[in-house]
Amino acid sequence: MTQPGLWKDTALEEQILDQISIDEPWALVERFSTLTRLSGSEEEAVAVDYITGKLDDFGVAYTVHKPTCLISLPGPATLRTTGENGKNYRVKTPAFSPSTDGAELTAELAYVPGSQASDITALFGSGRSPVEDADLRGKILITEGLGMSARGINLETSGVVAAIFVNPGQNIHEGITTASWGSPDLDSLGRTPPVPIITINSPDGRELIELAQAGPVEVAISNQVEVGWREIPVVVAEIEGAEVPDEFVLFHGHLDSWHVGIGDNATGDATLLEIARVFQANRDKLARSLKIAWWSGHSHGRYAGSTWFTDEFALELMENCVSHVNCDSPGCRWATVYDNVMWVAEAEELAKAAIKDVTGQDATGLRPLRAGDCSFNNIGIPIYFMLSSTMPDELRQEKGYYPVGGCGANIAWHTEDDTMEIADRDNLLRDIKVYAVALLRTLNAPFHPFDYRATVEDIRHHVRNYAEAAGSTFDLGPALTELDKLSATLDDFYARIEQDPPADAASASLANQVQRSLGRSLISVSFSRDGRFRQDPARTLPPLPDLAPATQLSDLDADSDMARVLGIHLTRGRNRLVWACRAAGSDVERYLNG
Repeated sequence: MTQPGLWKDTALEEQILDQISIDEPWALVERFSTLTRLSGSEEEAVAVDYITGKLDDFGVAYTVHKPTCLISLPGPATLRTTGENGKNYRVKTPAFSPSTDGAELTAELAYVPGSQASDITALFGSGRSPVEDADLRGKILITEGLGMSARGINLETSGVVAAIFVNPGQNIHEGITTASWGSPDLDSLGRTPPVPIITINSPDGRELIELAQAGPVEVAISNQVEVGWREIPVVVAEIEGAEVPDEFVLFHGHLDSWHVGIGDNATGDATLLEIARVFQANRDKLARSLKIAWWSGHSHGRYAGSTWFTDEFALELMENCVSHVNCDSPGCRWATVYDNVMWVAEAEELAKAAIKDVTGQDATGLRPLRAGDCSFNNIGIPIYFMLSSTMPDELRQEKGYYPVGGCGANIAWHTEDDTMEIADRDNLLRDIKVYAVALLRTLNAPFHPFDYRATVEDIRHHVRNYAEAAGSTFDLGPALTELDKLSATLDDFYARIEQDPPADAASASLANQVQRSLGRSLISVSFSRDGRFRQDPARTLPPLPDLAPATQLSDLDADSDMARVLGIHLTRGRNRLVWACRAAGSDVERYLNG
């Protein structure tokens, strides 16, 4: 079986790698260490000027878009116990939390046990807190967790008037509570929490929990949060390919930050800039075009910049985008391994080979989470990489670190401590080279370096699991039959490409159109629920989300209302998957018969 992801041009890669230097990237990191890059802020504008000034120096063409997006910037928050011996505590409030406008809200504190995330999947997951089932009317809830959207939004039925989330360590991590992915449309209105949210560190939080458990205790909280439509910058550079300029790879990362945000994401911004410098100097050797984007609105608008770009350029992305590659938190302190690097199944061989060839390391992968400017799932564009290198588990455990969503697993993530000491020159240089090799292979491989047989096998694995869970209560056999047919058709397709590679540009273009259409059909159905040009909520969805409810059937009476509702839901989900397989197979068959 041929492996499209193993294509390489060793001589050109060596030439490119020799030109990569740490000088420009490190200069950017040092400059950004003086800038708090809140979305749409003056200091973020200074960062944009720095980047565009460098692009001018390198001769790279670019556009600075200025979309107006819904942005939230947290202000001060307070928390105190009332009474004669009352005590003040240091707290924060997340973006998009409802605000008390600085007025104190006073109520009895009530503790409901929660949990801290055990890994990055749980950190961005959709776990539910038990507060949904508790009667806490008129009280202020305190529970464990980061207070991110997956937990902060499940408070409607509890009757609480506010919620306090206890972070896992000494730090209080900045965050965002809306589950709207990007600026809202009619479908995503109302995805913010119903009550004010504040966050507190673990020692102080444990103290308050103990007080609540010992007997009635009253607390007073206040917060201030700015929410409004604001102009933000989106910088998009373009290096035109020499052979197939309409086809392009989108390489991107976020510009905005919590505090000075060195590991999240000044190092990523520096990586984007160095790739722009070196690839511009070698543009005559690039087959396809490279678009490099710095997004604002990631931290304070829940991926507002990348979502705006997806909306604005949806048709061009549908037609011509080969892949998108996210660059977040490369080159961090102690980040020496490539564990749980994210990629879709069809990109696994490409991503693993690039990491192995540059570093000598074997990487492990993770199904991409609903996070990290992964705003292109609904369109169906393959992704590899979201975060980059990370700290070895043994070292993280030795240091007593808990899971975080960036900074190479340093718990300075989303805190005031994410400063220059979080960046590592050698690690950053190594990670830039990994990105360079993977991008070069995607730009120059005559045949897109993705293997959709792996995608079909991944989908089939999940369908089998759902079929086993459903048992005799729902028939997923038609979906498995279509997957088998598509698998056989893809075997013929890749065998044809291996035995008789496209001989000219026109033939290669047709074969690559088939590759892109496979992604549009299979990625969309595997990773999204809300439709081609919509955005699902900012919670990790299960694989094949239309079919995932099959796991609930065994717990239901077959004649119950919910079982019948689930049957209708699953029938529609099965239809969607069957049609996606047929559409993908038809595209391949037309190529084979043409």
